[in-house]
Amino acid sequence: MTERTGVIHDIGYRTYDGPRAGQGAIGRSLLWHGTLATFGFGRSGRAKILPFVLLGMTLVPAIVFVGIMSVMGLDAELLNYAGYQQMTSMFVILFVAAQAPVLFTRDLRSGAISLYLARPLGAATFALVRWASLLLAVLAFVVTPLLVMFVGGLSAGADFGDQLPKLLVALAGAALLAVLLATVGATVASLTQRRGLAIGGSIVVLFFGYGLTAVLQEVGVEQGAEQASAWLGLLSPFVLVDGLQHALGDATSSFEAPPDDVTTGVLMLVVALAAAGLALLALVRRYQRKGSR
Repeated sequence: MTERTGVIHDIGYRTYDGPRAGQGAIGRSLLWHGTLATFGFGRSGRAKILPFVLLGMTLVPAIVFVGIMSVMGLDAELLNYAGYQQMTSMFVILFVAAQAPVLFTRDLRSGAISLYLARPLGAATFALVRWASLLLAVLAFVVTPLLVMFVGGLSAGADFGDQLPKLLVALAGAALLAVLLATVGATVASLTQRRGLAIGGSIVVLFFGYGLTAVLQEVGVEQGAEQASAWLGLLSPFVLVDGLQHALGDATSSFEAPPDDVTTGVLMLVVALAAAGLALLALVRRYQRKGSR
C-alpha cells in the first residue's frame, strides 16, 4: 500500500477579528464608490474619457461668456445662470444615459446583486444608495459650470450682490434637475440588463421628451391653451425646471409656456416630486425581486 504524502499548506488565511462596519458605513462606502465610478475612478483609463470630455464640453459656454466679459467688457447680463442647463442639455443627457448603466445594469446582468444583498445592506437601501450615487454625480455635473461662471463673472467685474440671487435660483433648479434626471436614468437603466439598451432608452426618454415637450407647448400656445401647455412641462425635466425657475424664482424662461403664477409652479413641483417618488419605489421593487432570486 502506497503511503499518502499529501500535506496541508498554510496559505495565510486568518479569521477577521477587527471591527465590523454597520449599515451606515457600508452605505457611505457604496455611495462614495458609486459616485466616483460614474466619472471612471476605480475603472479603466478609457472609462474616464467620456465623462470628463462631456464635463469639459459643458464648461465651454461658461468659459466663453467669462472670456467675452473680460476681453470685450460686456456687462453681466451675459451670465444666464437659469438658462444654462437648457443650453448644455445634450451633454447632460449623454452623461446620464452613459453613466446610469454603470451603477444599475452591470450588477443586475452579472447576478452579483444577490451577493450584495447577502450582506446587512437590504435591497431598498442598496437601490437608494445607488440612486444617490448617480444623483451626486449628476449634481456635480450640472453645478460645476454654474460655479465656474459665477466665480469667473466676479473676477471679470460682475457685482456680487446682483449675481448671487440669480445663482441661488439656478442652483435650486440644478438640484431639482439632478433629482429628476437621476431618477429617470436609474429607472430606465434598471429595466434592462443590456447596457446599449439602457443608454438608448435614456436618450429616447430624455432627449426626445425634451424636444417633443417644446414642440407641443408651442402648438398649445398657438391654439390659445397657455395653461394646459405649461403643464406639458412635466414631460421633460429640463422644461419643467425652466418653468419652475420662472414661476418661483422670477428667472427668464427659454420656452413658450412657463407657469404664469406661483400656485401653478408649486403644484407642478409637487406633482414632479411625487412622480419621482413613484419611480424610486419601482426601482426598489425591481431590486427586491432580483435580490430574492
